[in-house]
Amino acid sequence: MLIAAIACAGFGNASAADWVYRVRPGDNLWDLASAHLKADIPWSRLQAYNRVPHPKHLPPGQRLRFPVEWLRVQPERVRVVAVRGAVQIAMDGRAPARAATVDMRIATDGWVETGENASATVEFADGSRLLLASRSRVVFDRLSSFGRTGMVDSEVRLQRGRATHRVAPQNGPAARYEVSTPSATSSVRGTRFRVAYEDGRETTEVVEGHVGVGGGSGSAELRAGYGSRNDGSVRARALLPAPALPARAFDSLPIVLEWPSVPGASGYQIDVVRADAPEVQLFEAAAAAPKAGIGTLPPGHHLIRVRAVDAEGVAGLDANLPIEVPEGPAPPLTIRPANAEVSYLPKPRFEWSRSEGAEGAHIQIARDASMGDLVQEIDSASTRARPTVSLPPGTYWWRVASRDARGRLGLFGGALPFDVRAMPSDAQIAGPSVKEGELVLRWRSVPEITRYRVEVSRHADLRDPLIDTTVETPELHMKKPRGGRWYVRVHALDEDGAAMELGSIQEIRLPCMLCYAGGAASVALLLLVL
Repeated sequence: MLIAAIACAGFGNASAADWVYRVRPGDNLWDLASAHLKADIPWSRLQAYNRVPHPKHLPPGQRLRFPVEWLRVQPERVRVVAVRGAVQIAMDGRAPARAATVDMRIATDGWVETGENASATVEFADGSRLLLASRSRVVFDRLSSFGRTGMVDSEVRLQRGRATHRVAPQNGPAARYEVSTPSATSSVRGTRFRVAYEDGRETTEVVEGHVGVGGGSGSAELRAGYGSRNDGSVRARALLPAPALPARAFDSLPIVLEWPSVPGASGYQIDVVRADAPEVQLFEAAAAAPKAGIGTLPPGHHLIRVRAVDAEGVAGLDANLPIEVPEGPAPPLTIRPANAEVSYLPKPRFEWSRSEGAEGAHIQIARDASMGDLVQEIDSASTRARPTVSLPPGTYWWRVASRDARGRLGLFGGALPFDVRAMPSDAQIAGPSVKEGELVLRWRSVPEITRYRVEVSRHADLRDPLIDTTVETPELHMKKPRGGRWYVRVHALDEDGAAMELGSIQEIRLPCMLCYAGGAASVALLLLVL
């Protein structure tokens, strides 16, 4: 099958196979022949062909015709301008495969192959560019140019996968950019289009310009906004419209993007490209529903592109959403509070990792997932911090961004929910028991708390305490005190040693010392809350 763009018309009455040159001041026929003709074509044939009476004196502006078959042909190479992920190339038909790097040159019969979540961009001698998507392979069957004419002849064979082409405007009868698949061939001039060959079917989508598609049992001319599925015959159809992306700014990664569904769409293609070089891909994904998540991106000005895909695999027009990723460090990994974690501390501890190049961090706490209702912002030079003001009980979201030594703040990570709950108002001290000659007090454990301070005194104001100690479990073993009234208070201690009272001071009444001899069953105790 052949896919060919509409060629430009020739100059005047010149043959369609002639390249036309406009004479400049100082030109002469000998120099022009040396610059453009094959070695076996003498300048005199050019003189006769153009009926030039004085080969040394050519009037500026005169048009000279050069038959294309007389022009000198020289080999060209494509240059690798961008690589993402695992990409293999062969420099020519005999070279072994090797990992692709930027600025490598590939000659005729060389190839490029991309792996999973990978892409590559190559540039041709005339400035045209090809973006090869993930899991794709392309072979360069012809790469040549015609002397100094500016005409370039390129033939590309897409063996599998998807490729986006931006073909530079080409003037001249021999200028050609041709793309073939196992079922199609395309020859294009000054246009932007996509070709895919997946699961044995070939699709073409024209974004700019005109492309002629032919082969099998039919042909069609596709203009911008039209595409076709080619399976032995050409069936042209209007491309699905661009999705309506929400106009919004993004200040965190991953980016979560949703848009209204497109009628007739069975799926969507999403990618992110550089705004100044749309053929350089930074991210690529497919989605069955109208939503996508976009992970880590490098700093810079970028475009999110989304297109709908119809039931036959033909992708529609692009929706473009500009975004800017600042120069700051990447978002750190959050450690705590974890997703949906419950804290009983009014000033819970926030912890995160340190990103490469980060000298500090900025934390935001809000009452909503969109981080619009901010309640606190905290700057920290370390990887942990606490709120400066206590958080009332409720549900909150938090996120953190890294800051570099120059004070540049990177994007925030995703917002995580957590709950702050009031500290239990009652320590729930259980009835004291006797164990191996000791009095044992137990109370409720509190999440996040690993230490407790316990005070036991004869006095209601806890002066002159008999016991003032710290334990790591919610129980106290103490030497048997005398009978009578005792007063107990328990504090929960956070990791920094800050104390939070678990309820009020509580009174316990113990029997006389002789009663202990009968064991726990004979201990009659009274627990009163003051």
